[in-house]
Amino acid sequence: MCGAQAGGPDASTIKPGETTIQGQVTRDGEPVTGYVRLLDSTGEFTAEVPTSATGQFRFYAAEGTWTVRALVPGGTADRTVVARTGGLSEVAIAV
Repeated sequence: MCGAQAGGPDASTIKPGETTIQGQVTRDGEPVTGYVRLLDSTGEFTAEVPTSATGQFRFYAAEGTWTVRALVPGGTADRTVVARTGGLSEVAIAV
């Protein structure tokens, strides 16, 4: 199960007990806009959100191992994330 929030993360909206994966997509240290996908442990598509103007994204996900894939003009990049129940996983993706 996964929920996604468009428009980028706002730390004030994280609720205690929620399993959250969030981060930022950059290129050469600068934010990049595009999309970020969440793939489950078998590589199956689960959710997709646009990044904010500052390259940020957030997913609410179940505990487990996930792949976060940035899809931006001129590149893609994957990061593996292990999400823990009630935890916050921060992901930095450079493309």
